[in-house]
Amino acid sequence: MAQRKVPVEEILDTLQQLYPDAHCELNYTSPFELLIATILSAQCTDKRVNEITAPMFEKLNKPEDYLHLTQEEMEEHIKGLGLYKNKSKNILETCRILYEKYNSEVPQTHKELEALPGVGRKTANVVLSNAYGVPAIAVDTHVFRVGNRLGLAKSDNVDEVERQLMKHIPREKWSDAHHWLIWHGRRICSARNPQCSQCPLQTMCKHAIAEGKKPQAKPKAKPKAKPKAKTKAKTP
Repeated sequence: MAQRKVPVEEILDTLQQLYPDAHCELNYTSPFELLIATILSAQCTDKRVNEITAPMFEKLNKPEDYLHLTQEEMEEHIKGLGLYKNKSKNILETCRILYEKYNSEVPQTHKELEALPGVGRKTANVVLSNAYGVPAIAVDTHVFRVGNRLGLAKSDNVDEVERQLMKHIPREKWSDAHHWLIWHGRRICSARNPQCSQCPLQTMCKHAIAEGKKPQAKPKAKPKAKPKAKTKAKTP
């Protein structure tokens, strides 16, 4: 039996209608602030990162502002986040490199960004897409999950999922689609108990269709109660 073709265009149109205002939910006012916030967002929610960076960015919003900090002082600013010790070390080293090598500017290529401590492919894509308008698909946990469920990708490898999404989605929609998939993952297509019955993509979604075809488990019959043993009348 031939595999059902994934209706990519219809899926993207529906996502766009669902989330016309989708955007990066990290708060920032410059490419540098976005870079730092994205480094901090690893294994943390955007909401929690924003709570931490709001007071921090009032005083520390340029690479040179971090150069005088010790690692312990940096840790104090972000200790409410997971992996804060490692993140502190990476941020301080990244700021030193930006100041010494790039005149405190955030570079605009994958190669240069990914050479910075704490910056991987996903972080580089977030910065390039949101700060510099470069078409990119940053594959975070939501994009990975939703992309696979919808059938836009089929892989357990993050880099391969990115390649497949870039192949199936028109380049001019990469950055928007990245946000659509994230918003859908946060609002409907959660990791546990996705709200398939309320999802406008239900009839197009590979995962939802497969789940709908599964036979419903029959409720187990309750065991019959054992008859009570008759008690003999006591003789006076």
